[in-house]
Amino acid sequence: QVSLVESGGGLVQPGGSLRLSCEVRGIVYNPWTMGWYRQAPGKQRQLVASIIRDGTTNYVDSVKGRFTISRDNAKNAVTLQMNSLKPEDTAVYYCNLLTSPPVWGQGTQVTVSS
Repeated sequence: QVSLVESGGGLVQPGGSLRLSCEVRGIVYNPWTMGWYRQAPGKQRQLVASIIRDGTTNYVDSVKGRFTISRDNAKNAVTLQMNSLKPEDTAVYYCNLLTSPPVWGQGTQVTVSS
């Protein structure tokens, strides 16, 4: 059974940085697109960034230039480096494996506050 195990997150001041990691377990070869989503209280879950196996990336406009998604195919992992964090980045962040149906991580809280 495929599962996603997330790590990272926490509390950071505005302007700070955090790094989220996600490990894919249960498969050896991962050809699928991976992504990070976030969900703030009272809002819908939204795509933050995605990356396909060849490294091509996509970002929501609000994080372009601040967040970087990367993947290590050998380690079957994806990371999200978040810099210049803003209070509006506060949310639960979820790792996603775009299979059918998709697989989700358990979520990790990111709080940006002074």
